[in-house]
Amino acid sequence: MYFIQRWREETPLGKRVTALPGVTVLDWFRQGWRQDDPEKWVGEQLDGGPYGLESIFERARERQLPEPETMDQLRELLIEHLWAESDDDPRVGWHTVRVRTNDDETDLAYYFVDDAMAADYPETFAFLLHDAWPLPGDAVDADFVHDVPVQTVAGSSGPGAVFSVRLGFDHRGDGTSLDLAGAVAFPGLTLPELAAHLDGAADADAGAWPHDARMLRALLGTGERDIAAALRRFARLYGYDPTPGDLTARPAAGEPALPEAHPRTLVRADPHLVQVARYIDDFWGYDQWFLFDSHWAAAHPLLARSLLRWAAHWDPCEF
Repeated sequence: MYFIQRWREETPLGKRVTALPGVTVLDWFRQGWRQDDPEKWVGEQLDGGPYGLESIFERARERQLPEPETMDQLRELLIEHLWAESDDDPRVGWHTVRVRTNDDETDLAYYFVDDAMAADYPETFAFLLHDAWPLPGDAVDADFVHDVPVQTVAGSSGPGAVFSVRLGFDHRGDGTSLDLAGAVAFPGLTLPELAAHLDGAADADAGAWPHDARMLRALLGTGERDIAAALRRFARLYGYDPTPGDLTARPAAGEPALPEAHPRTLVRADPHLVQVARYIDDFWGYDQWFLFDSHWAAAHPLLARSLLRWAAHWDPCEF
């Protein structure tokens, strides 16, 4: 079984992955029913338990709830007794438990996944279980297809696309950090062509783009042709909400007057993938921004599709 937590983590990819060999999701929850100190046990099992998870085991002891015999029974017990600050009930499938909650500072989500489920559905779980930074940077000249909803920005008529995936803690519109709108896609472009496309867009057209597309353009210097320069500027912004104050103002080519990036911030630029793990502080940990095109995605299709799912919904099993 795997446990994955999407939260304020001290890891560059902003998530924690814990493997618990030889146990299923149902087995693990049944073990929790038998613990004298559920909070301590959860912390030891999961390298620090997620917010509120111990509540199901504490209530099981207090109210003498029966151990679940099936995943259907586990679903009913979690919906009724798990402390989760969310309008979404815990989601339980044949081999997974997925929970969204809030720790009074930001949204978080956590997932329990049986080994067999992870192996059978790599397009869903490849990125969730990938716990090493950076992502591989190699690419191939091949097609990439996916079925994940994205936000499309006018691009070109050529094949392929560039995808922008920004993962962070700032609220989007009227929602919270896990009310996700999906990656931004620029069809018909490769990553080396993206900077020129952004630079050449009219202000009136760019003003209607999704937030992250406007933010990316605002970070690109006028006349610059290296999109990595925009993400290097992003890496030097501070705070959990790094949006520049004016998304219509753009810096001149060259480095703007920004402080140096935090020493723990990580930036890597490959021809078809640029990735940043921006260290915020000891409380928030990292946020991330990935820019990749179809050449990179074709070389890593499972990882790319899983990453697009991670950007589209708090529950990666939604699509």
